[in-house]
Amino acid sequence: MPELPEVEVVRRGLVTHLTGATLRDVDVLHPRTGRRYPGGSAALAQALEGATITAINRRGKYLWCVLESESTDLTTSAVPVLLIHLGMSGQIIIDDGTASLRPHCRMRAHISGGRSVSFVDQRTFGYLTIDRLIWDPRTERWIPSLAQHIAPDPLEEGFDMEVTVRELRRHRVPLKSALLNQEIISGVGNIYADEALWAARLHGARLTSGLSYAQLTTVLTEVQAVMRRALAVGGTSFDALYVNTAGEPGYFARSLHSYGKAGEPCDRCGTPLVSIVLGGRSHTYCPSCQKLPVRTR
Repeated sequence: MPELPEVEVVRRGLVTHLTGATLRDVDVLHPRTGRRYPGGSAALAQALEGATITAINRRGKYLWCVLESESTDLTTSAVPVLLIHLGMSGQIIIDDGTASLRPHCRMRAHISGGRSVSFVDQRTFGYLTIDRLIWDPRTERWIPSLAQHIAPDPLEEGFDMEVTVRELRRHRVPLKSALLNQEIISGVGNIYADEALWAARLHGARLTSGLSYAQLTTVLTEVQAVMRRALAVGGTSFDALYVNTAGEPGYFARSLHSYGKAGEPCDRCGTPLVSIVLGGRSHTYCPSCQKLPVRTR
């Protein structure tokens, strides 16, 4: 699944190509793509026809395009947005409007300059819908109402490290499970949780309530750092399911230290990495660098 860095790479590409663009000849091609919109995919296509995109924003793994209308006013809650979730395999591709329909294309629209924008989603867990912005007092910004249940993400301007640390300590759960909880911190998935835990030298089974403020601050700082490094090289691609808006993969997989490397030597100490199932998700760690205290075993 695309995580925060991959979604942010897509957002930056959309800012370049879609800001100010008007959607024409909109066609939503699969019923699951518009399943969250009243009336389904056909009604969604009709609602998007002729809409102009004025801004593209993100929180966690949610993207939204602000749509221009006669009533658009960014100081009210009535601003319509196209909300996009990439799901497990969603891609948004900008290409020549004369190109043939891509395999697994679920939505296509023409934009200015003879180009087209396509939502490609092989596994159909992603979706598009129209939502309204609401005010989020936590970060003092407007967000879609459908994203109000998730916490601020570690790269957004209003992210509060101290508040997040206190929230982590309030729970008595394994640290990795807490990092994956979108209601505590959004946008973190398996890849970047494992990488941040490796960098912080913390085992993912450590209980959050038993960790110090310094330890939790360290792991959150490493989450931010590893995500920024991933952003610099276009995110992480293991296969063709994640590409940027130009159809190009990311290259951060070359820099991974723990995720997907069970049995390989630790880049720090040479000890073979181990993988376990934790909270229904895999967790790869170094048994020498990321030791689990006896009292939490």
